[in-house]
Amino acid sequence: MSGGIKIIALNRKARYDYTVDDQYECGIELLGTEIKSLRDGKISFPDAWAEVIGGEIWLRSFRIAENPFSSIFNHDPDRKKRLLLHKEEIKRISRKVEEKGYTLIPLSFYFKKSRVKVELGLCKGKKAYDKRADIRERDIKREVSREFRERLH
Repeated sequence: MSGGIKIIALNRKARYDYTVDDQYECGIELLGTEIKSLRDGKISFPDAWAEVIGGEIWLRSFRIAENPFSSIFNHDPDRKKRLLLHKEEIKRISRKVEEKGYTLIPLSFYFKKSRVKVELGLCKGKKAYDKRADIRERDIKREVSREFRERLH
């Protein structure tokens, strides 16, 4: 992610709990007060996921806090939000999601040329032993880089 991109939030837990097979950049349909809250970084999505309904992809369990300065015209913080993708991508995604074990998980939210984008991952859940193996690999890489730095000095 480079050039004109401002990251709003990353879902680090998603990469720990799931293996990401494919990633898609998609737009998101929002209301004006939701944009203001996003600019302030007032979002929460620990258990967010997306589903395909009627040829459209909807983001669930993604909470955008109400804007305190928007009086009576505020949005519903828990409403489902529509993700914007090409029809071909939606067909490809829906075929994969129908397979056993695949889930759509938002990996990150960011501004790209003043538009909100979602990096959506086609993920498969990890087992406990997979998570332990990832932790072991990360520790080994850390030790190798530490030894390499010590030898340089």
